[in-house]
Amino acid sequence: MTDETDVLEELASLPTLAHPTASPDGERIALYYDITGRNQLHVLDVESGSLTRWSDGEVPRAVKESPHWSADGERVYFHKDDDGDEQHDLHSITADGETEAVVTLDGQTTLFDVGDDGDTLAIGSTAAGQQNLYVHRRSTGETERITDHERAAHSGVLPPACDRVAYASNERDDSGNQDTYFVGVDGTDQRRLDVGEPGAETVPVDWGPDGRRLLLSDTSTGLNRCGVYDTTHDEVRWLGDGDSQERPVAFTPDGDRVLAVRTRAAADASVVYDLETGERRELGVPEGVSPFVRFGNPVLDDRRVLVLHTTPTRRLELLCYDLETDEYETLIEAEYGDLDPDRFRDAEFFTVESDGVAETPARAIDLSPATELDIECLLYDSGERPSPLIVNPHGGPPVQEKRSFDLYTQFLLTRGYSVLQMNYRGSAGRGRAFREELYGDWGGAEQADVARTAEHVIETRDWIDEDRIGVYGGSYGGYSAYWQLVQYPDLYDAGIAFVGVSDLADMYENTMPHFKTGLMERYLGTPDENPERYDARSPVTHAENLDAPLLIVHGVNDRRVPVSQARIMRDRLTELGYQPGEDGDFEYHELGAEGHGSSDIDQKKRTFRLLGEFLDRRLGRPVAASGRGDKQ
Repeated sequence: MTDETDVLEELASLPTLAHPTASPDGERIALYYDITGRNQLHVLDVESGSLTRWSDGEVPRAVKESPHWSADGERVYFHKDDDGDEQHDLHSITADGETEAVVTLDGQTTLFDVGDDGDTLAIGSTAAGQQNLYVHRRSTGETERITDHERAAHSGVLPPACDRVAYASNERDDSGNQDTYFVGVDGTDQRRLDVGEPGAETVPVDWGPDGRRLLLSDTSTGLNRCGVYDTTHDEVRWLGDGDSQERPVAFTPDGDRVLAVRTRAAADASVVYDLETGERRELGVPEGVSPFVRFGNPVLDDRRVLVLHTTPTRRLELLCYDLETDEYETLIEAEYGDLDPDRFRDAEFFTVESDGVAETPARAIDLSPATELDIECLLYDSGERPSPLIVNPHGGPPVQEKRSFDLYTQFLLTRGYSVLQMNYRGSAGRGRAFREELYGDWGGAEQADVARTAEHVIETRDWIDEDRIGVYGGSYGGYSAYWQLVQYPDLYDAGIAFVGVSDLADMYENTMPHFKTGLMERYLGTPDENPERYDARSPVTHAENLDAPLLIVHGVNDRRVPVSQARIMRDRLTELGYQPGEDGDFEYHELGAEGHGSSDIDQKKRTFRLLGEFLDRRLGRPVAASGRGDKQ
């Protein structure tokens, strides 16, 4: 093998932990870990530090949903799908590897919460079409649907008495709205809480140990805030002074404190609220992205909590933090294999002003100036001179690039490509108004933000090779890659669309129902309401503008962004006379046994090879890395 192959294999093989969650007694932590070369369920003994593998191939190869402990701590529930298609059934596994199918329904099944009674499970399922709330009884094996919403019901949480479920859905005309509801576990007594403003998002997070208080997340004031709802008096106490973007995570077991995650300048910090005094303090962990465990139980006991920590140059680690002493210990350290961690590149954080119009000519649609905003950027310098640049818009769209370790970014850096990431308008982490800038304008000003930040870096960093600019993204980032190439073809010399959206009407027709209503309708309305918008903002409509080599990669089992999206773009390019193949105008790959991306080590290696080989062919290797500077 060449040295480059060695590095690729090492990077892709670095073991990764995912979705840690504490057991009810706080003595163990279940997590997914691929240290054996394949994703497996492991359990960590907190006291001894011993890590035991519970599964032997029973859990999926790729991590999608978090595991949950049973109330007695005797088993762990996990989601099992078919080669990444996300049409999960719910299974359980014990320490001796005994597995059991718990809930098997058509469509996608997601476990929201496990009741303290050991019998009640709150789940979401698309068995009847739209995702609605169901209750499963372990004692009888029966599963009953308890809500009937046209838009998705999600985030179900059970109080200690297990007599009702708090959850979020939307019955208002405003598709961006989310309200919190209560419903009895038998489907009766459903009511919407009078909390938050219409059009905002109010979502339940956790019940207090008294079963009377409910922890809420709410965006009514612009920035996300934490609230404690008193069910006895129908009153909410809002925490903090509204100066920070904060998401609630959990109550402590004594009910005296609330854990939350504060986001600022593309970084997360864990904060604790004392409910008696209202005081807020930030945990004393190293700078970087340091949130509480959010998609599992973060609490070991009244004083010890689980915190994740990462930076652009430090891989994810699991910490145990003592709230009384403000000290922490590392439970699972990052693994680096034979790689020197000093080879990883840090990110430069800065902002770029954008009014939603790029300097590069727009070839697909004309845009008028939008709200002028500061767009957060992360620039990774590969050290090559001159350096090609990969523009890397994130997926979502309501997610956020943060100052955390990213394997794909570091892979590109090791091959000499600098990487630019940005939080365009519509991204998470910047408040409600910033996110709502994208409503009704999918494929508009946010794509100009992407181009404008790339222009800024090219203009201000003389070490960037402006003749070797690529764009690469996955999911909504894949849509962005397609769109950048047809809207701003003068800017780019190559592009990669990974599980990307190319035809909005087909996406609406074939994606999962909760993505149809929660994503497509929220940002675009329906195709019947806005046929011209769906057509004009589809990259395939403007495929004739493609003027740079394009790599299309898509998993055949993808149910979020169906593989039809890739096939539609491929067929349109062929119809227009573009030639496929390594020496042609575009390259096309369908990935078997894979859905909407994959965390499986072998599948990551395959993806790395496709990306690296395409970029080397199409953008040319950096001089220092290959001894030549011309494109092939």
